[in-house]
Formats: sequence, C-alpha cells, structure tokens
Amino acid sequence: MIAVVLKGYPRLSETFIAQEIHALEQAGVALRLISLRHPTDRAVHPVHRAIRAPVSYLPEYLVREPVRVLRAWRHARRLPGYRAARTVWLHDLARDRSPNRVRRFGQALVLASELDARVTRLHAHFLHTPASVARYAALLRGLPWSVSAHARDIWTSPEWEKREKLAAADFAVTCTRHNLAHLRALAPAGARVSLVYHGLDLARFAPVHAPAGTPCDGSDRAVPVRLLSVGRAVEKKGYEVLLAALARLPAELSWTLDHVGGGPLLGALRARAARDGIASRIHWHGALPQEQVLAHYRGADLFVLASRIAADGDRDGLPNVLMEAQSQRLACLASEVSAVAELIVDGVTGDLVAPDDTAALAFALERLIRDPARRARLAGAGEARVRGEFAMDAGIAHLLAQFGGDGAGEARAA
Repeated sequence: MIAVVLKGYPRLSETFIAQEIHALEQAGVALRLISLRHPTDRAVHPVHRAIRAPVSYLPEYLVREPVRVLRAWRHARRLPGYRAARTVWLHDLARDRSPNRVRRFGQALVLASELDARVTRLHAHFLHTPASVARYAALLRGLPWSVSAHARDIWTSPEWEKREKLAAADFAVTCTRHNLAHLRALAPAGARVSLVYHGLDLARFAPVHAPAGTPCDGSDRAVPVRLLSVGRAVEKKGYEVLLAALARLPAELSWTLDHVGGGPLLGALRARAARDGIASRIHWHGALPQEQVLAHYRGADLFVLASRIAADGDRDGLPNVLMEAQSQRLACLASEVSAVAELIVDGVTGDLVAPDDTAALAFALERLIRDPARRARLAGAGEARVRGEFAMDAGIAHLLAQFGGDGAGEARAA
C-alpha cells in the first residue's frame, strides 16, 4: 500500500494528480491519500468522484489541534527512526527558521503516528512542503519515500533543499525535460530521477469533429472569434500580458474571451480590463468542474495562455490545459516558457511567442483571429500530436515499474 502525500485534496487545478491516482487504482495499486490542507473548491471533477482511496487530513495549523499533535509526538518519539528524523529536521530548521518548517515536522509526527500499518511507501506530489513531510515521516517509520516534482515546487525551493531531498528519495519523477535537466544537475550520481509526462486520460477527452459552417474571422460583430484561457489568476500565468495584448487589437476586430479559473489576481484583472476598455468582451467564469471546462474547449475558436516567469522564480512546467485544449481540436497560442515547446511545435502544432512580449502576442492573436484556415491547420496537427504522443499510459506504466510491488494487488481487497 502506498500513502500519497498531497498539499491539498481535492483541487480543481490539479486534475493531473487526480487522473494519476485514479489510473494507479485501476492498475490495482492500493492507495491512501494524505492531505496537508482541506479543500477550498466547492466542486470536484468526475475523476475525483471515481477515486476510492480514503483521504486523511493532517493539521493545517498545529495550534488548532494541539491534543492530536501532542499525542502524535508521544507516540512518534518511541519510533526507532525518531532520532534520525529529528536530526534531519533540526538541520533543515537551522537554514530555514520559519513557522512552516516547524509545521512540516509536526505534520510528519501526526502522519507517522497515524499511518496505516499496511503502508509500505510514502509518495509525495510536489518537491517542497509535501516532500518534507513525507521525508520526515518516512524516516520516523523506516519506510522508503519518493516524489513527483512539478513546477512551483522546483523553481521556488532553495538548491540545498532540492539536493538533499533528491539524495534521500528512493526515486524522483518530473513532468518535463526542462525540469529533468535541472534536477539531474542537482542530484548525486546514481540517483533515480526520470521523466514522466502527465499526459492525458484520453478516455475523458473524446475527439470532436471539426465544426460545421463557415469559420469566423473577426470581421462580423455578430459572430466574434471566441478566445479561451484556462488557468489560475496568478502572476506566472501572464494574464496581465494577455489583457495588454488584447487591448492593442484593432477596435473593429470582433472577439470575446472566456477565462476559466480562480486565483488571487481576479479582482485586479477585472479592474484592468475595465481601464483598458475591453471588459465587455471578457467573461470571467471562475473555477469550474471538468465537464464545464470541456464544454468551453469545444465552444472556442482559439486557446491562449501567456505564461511567464514570476518574480519569485515560479513558472509553469507543461500546462495540462494546453494538452486538453489540443485534444479537443482547438488551436493554441502560448508563450515559449519552460517546457511548452516540448508540446507545441511552433507554426506546426500551435503558435508560440516570447514570454512578456505584449506586441508579439497581439500580432499573433490578430493573425490567428483573422485566419481561420491557419487555426484549423494548427488545431488538427495539435490534436494528432497530443493523441499520438501525450496519452498518460506510458507515464503510468513507468510509475508502476518504479513502485515495484508497493501496493500492487491490494486495491480491490481494500
């Protein structure tokens, strides 16, 4: 049995994790889900409803559950690995004197003391906080642990911490070649660090037929070109850049934008759209479950994502929304940041522009709005590449091989 340590569960923005969990269950792996935070989204995706693994929630803030934490400490201090775990934690604390570092160890104490005795491995999603909790708890219980590294967790973590976690983990996987090169440069010789693209569960993204009728080209006010972007309203998604580019488009060009996603910058983005005089063309839908997102993909003419590198170093890996959009035969325009070019071949399966280049983004938008034939060509090529090279099956097979016998054959009996 494998305990999967997550920062929060379930989350609408992390469908790639949910689909992996479900696929592992379908392959016969018994799982227990351990979440550091309670959910904040009101809705869930269909894949969340299909997952059978039970979920346990650790104390989000230690002071709110003092009795539980004290009970866990009393139990954990009798475990053979307590001294080793405490030594590693104190070494980390000396370099990161933050409340979060204390909370990680407290959560690990609770996890180790309450862990199902059948668990043979801990696996963390994200290299920062969840990996810390998994590492400390694994030391306490004398278990192997492993990690899937993604985006923010890689690029905002200090190098000393990444080096030590990669050295301590049984294995690590990451979702792009860009990430892989970075992590392998930090890992010691012999460390198992490999590439596992998230891929798509293509059964949930059935192909669509090309729309009937004459494609629109932005010349008719009554038939605007429908732009779509799906992503959280955070700095790395580049929505300020996208709004600035949209504001530069010719006034006579007919378009609308649907944005799907929550996030802390939504209010500021709405205000900016109003200042730029384009608020009436933009529809802000907030976070939506996958069925509704799928309907937006199928109703759009062009998908756009203006990702960038945030001031703190945070950045996308390979956004799953680009694969999802392309699976629905939707042309994509994106920034060439991080691993986006591992999916989109510029001018062949989509169009790419430099990040933070408002003028280039505006030019590319106008060209694609005015040229439905180009959109159709990119959409067809993009769908073929996603369906041919980015199905999730190969990644799941690789994970199963890495896990070996951990949890195999127990799922149906659990």
